Amino acid sequence: MKKLFLTSYFTETAGLLPDFVGEDLTGKTVAFIPTAALHEGEAFYIDTDRTALKNLGLIVDELEISTVPIEAIKERLSNADCIFVGAGHTFFLLQELKRTGADKLILRHINSGKLYISTSAGSCVLSKDVVADGIESLDVAPDLNGDFSALSIIDFYIYPHYGHSYSGEPDDEIISKYYGGLDLKKISDKQVVTVYGEKVEIATTAS
Repeated sequence: MKKLFLTSYFTETAGLLPDFVGEDLTGKTVAFIPTAALHEGEAFYIDTDRTALKNLGLIVDELEISTVPIEAIKERLSNADCIFVGAGHTFFLLQELKRTGADKLILRHINSGKLYISTSAGSCVLSKDVVADGIESLDVAPDLNGDFSALSIIDFYIYPHYGHSYSGEPDDEIISKYYGGLDLKKISDKQVVTVYGEKVEIATTAS
């Protein structure tokens, strides 16, 4: 049964995770994948998400998939109680997931019921494909060769950071231009899309 906790910004919504999981997370290990942030300069959100996981009692195992051999990725994902994929450059993350084969490993773990937690880019790569909406440059992911097919774990798309206009262009204009006809879940940094089996909900933190 799929258990997905898909956020725009995990730090803002971390308090909702224990109720979703329904058990104490203290002492459990999370495979923490910060790969998407490698092209984002000083990625403060990776630091705050890491801290938020630790504050929930989780043991963070840093797993940089772009530099770790596939056998090590396989072993550490298997040994982890849950998987976290962080924010950053979505296309670079997609490239590295596919290049290393980590995409297939993660898919296998999700289908076996392992909890998957994500922020922004880590949420978007679960759709059928990643939409090239002009916000992120494709130059850092040349190996994709225009193939933006993603993990296809969810049958909808996530538009993160809705209402924050980080790109400088109004969100609704971007959505109208690039996401027409798609089943789109628009979430702010204080919202999360949860998937438990076939049940999909959007929750908002009160803080």
